[in-house]
Amino acid sequence: MRLTRAGEYAIRCISYLSKKGLGVSISKQEIAEQGEIPPSFLAKIAQDLSKGGLIEIQQGAKGGYRLLKAPEDITLLEVVEIMIGRIYLNDCVGRPASCPSSPRCLVHKVWDNASEELRTNLAKANFAQLSQENYCLPHGPMLDN
Repeated sequence: MRLTRAGEYAIRCISYLSKKGLGVSISKQEIAEQGEIPPSFLAKIAQDLSKGGLIEIQQGAKGGYRLLKAPEDITLLEVVEIMIGRIYLNDCVGRPASCPSSPRCLVHKVWDNASEELRTNLAKANFAQLSQENYCLPHGPMLDN
């Protein structure tokens, strides 16, 4: 599994909106600038986030995007899976029918457990936590590796 550019930009968008607060309308231009997201790409991402129930798109001169859920109720897992679908580390986990050995394969069980551990860890991170220090935004502080 590799996070796509759309997934990364969606995280930046939700992080910025979370920093502004629930229900606050922010212009597409401001989010694009602060998140270093191409405006046309942001529009596509916003459609997916809207369909996923995380944001509302407001049209018109004073339009923009606003969060529909509190930042503490939005997890990193939710945003990533809205953008790329359910996370799994191997085809045999995501599509067991693709491998006739899946039900009895010992490696399948390892992939399945690792996928669930990743999903669990991403589900623990919410945007109230992540947006506190701007860690998801290009101009925010960076974590040491």
